[in-house]
Amino acid sequence: MSSDTQLGVQSEMARRHARQRTVSLLTAPLWVGTSILLMRFWFRYRIADVEAVRARYRTLRAQSDGPILVCANHLTLVDSFLIAWACGSLTYWFTHFDELPWNTPERTNFGKTWFARALIYAAKCIPITRGGAREDVGDVLERVKHVLQNGETALLFPEAGRSRTGRVEESSAAWGVGRIVGAVPQCRVLCVYARGRRQETWGDFPAKGDTLDFTLSCIEPKSDAKGLRRSRDLAQQIIRQLMNMEEAYLEARSGEGAR
Repeated sequence: MSSDTQLGVQSEMARRHARQRTVSLLTAPLWVGTSILLMRFWFRYRIADVEAVRARYRTLRAQSDGPILVCANHLTLVDSFLIAWACGSLTYWFTHFDELPWNTPERTNFGKTWFARALIYAAKCIPITRGGAREDVGDVLERVKHVLQNGETALLFPEAGRSRTGRVEESSAAWGVGRIVGAVPQCRVLCVYARGRRQETWGDFPAKGDTLDFTLSCIEPKSDAKGLRRSRDLAQQIIRQLMNMEEAYLEARSGEGAR
């Protein structure tokens, strides 16, 4: 691809992103507000120590002005909504809209009808087809890179899908996360471990009425490797951090149960 052609592709991507961001911003009172109301009153979820979680999020954000990519374990279809709710209130996201993460949901889960496609378009989503054409996946990764370089935030699940064992698995690390981190200078990774107290394994939703725990930690992965090896190394660093957070969480929960 010539430099002129590549520049044209990047310019078109930037225009498409700007259009979607505008739609998301204008409709945010509807989709952000509705999602929070559903989680709080229909599903009756509760975030444990929510004020402490939000204070922790703000502290980690304030440590640097550099790009930040949110990476989390993945157990349900609504993890991204739960993470956003845990990290900020409705008012906070309205006043810090670019911190509200862009997501990359699986197209086959959320793009089956025109209504679903319209909804995820408004809700800051960039759909991806897992195992899809290399070029299509590459386009999504480029879009996420553009988001971070533009001062916005994105959320990715390094396991590339919901964990079928209910635990974070190092072998499932997707190289795409590492590729993005390696391509964005000074990119920090906000690792989020989330789990419902009644959650034993993966599913579509946490159980109604469940209490959800969130643990946050920020890292800046580094690697001297090159090419694909570098991407894999960076991705594995993120996965290992999530594994450590999971072990600490489960050990703490086990200790509470023993008392």
